[in-house]
Amino acid sequence: MARYLIFSIACLVGLLSIWAFWWEPAGLRLNEECVAVKWTPARPLRVAVLTDLHVGSPFNGLSKVREVVARTNAAEPDVVVVLGDLVIQGVQGGSFVPPEDIARDLAALRSRAGVFAVLGNHDVWFDAGRVKRALRAEGIQVLEDRALQVVTPAGLIWMAGVSDFLTRPHDVKAALAGVTDADAPLIVLTHNPDVFPEIPANVTLTLAGHTHGGQVRFPLVGPPVVPSRYGQRFAAGHIVEDGRHLYVATGIGTSILPVRFGVPPSIVVLTIDSLCPER
Repeated sequence: MARYLIFSIACLVGLLSIWAFWWEPAGLRLNEECVAVKWTPARPLRVAVLTDLHVGSPFNGLSKVREVVARTNAAEPDVVVVLGDLVIQGVQGGSFVPPEDIARDLAALRSRAGVFAVLGNHDVWFDAGRVKRALRAEGIQVLEDRALQVVTPAGLIWMAGVSDFLTRPHDVKAALAGVTDADAPLIVLTHNPDVFPEIPANVTLTLAGHTHGGQVRFPLVGPPVVPSRYGQRFAAGHIVEDGRHLYVATGIGTSILPVRFGVPPSIVVLTIDSLCPER
């Protein structure tokens, strides 16, 4: 009986390891979600959110980038946002991919209103200037503590980028200083959700990544480790605090350990509207 129990446990551990270190990290999902916010335009806005590609981590080479681009384009979003950590620093079993190669493949992204990006901590640790130049050379707008007015199918909106909370001095006031129309929707892009307590109430929605949803998430318990000073508070999904809205995407790649369990690699296409249909 004891031998059978040990054998069963060993088999279970082996199967879970295969799933967490191979099967799940190698996959890719596209999730469609609706986020209800204070939204005044007559029609909703569809935003594709790509984050934490960590190109060069296991199962995340340039072929994965091309798959991400193809799946995103097939969803026909109004806007595409890339929330940082294109490159990878210090993952086990990975190999470095230059940001120029990553940006060249991301240049194939298509949307009705453009592609906008912010940098993540891994981009800054590698070479913020080089990553920024690579993206801009391919026509991708990089927003660092500044805002732009964007023409979308839903009308004019403002999009602002806040620099990475972890690695750089960030300036929320500077990011929003250029916004001249208080009535237009205002979407803030940032890498690390820990900046959210500083975001003012007039922001329609803040979009962030960085956490990977903890990378490992157990049923009923949630993620045991989240790279945030706030623990599980900003781990993943749509968070509402004092009428302010944050969406944290769990991303595509891996960092530190090449593992995902219960948090599959995901593209998220958000429909932003005043009301969402009941599920």
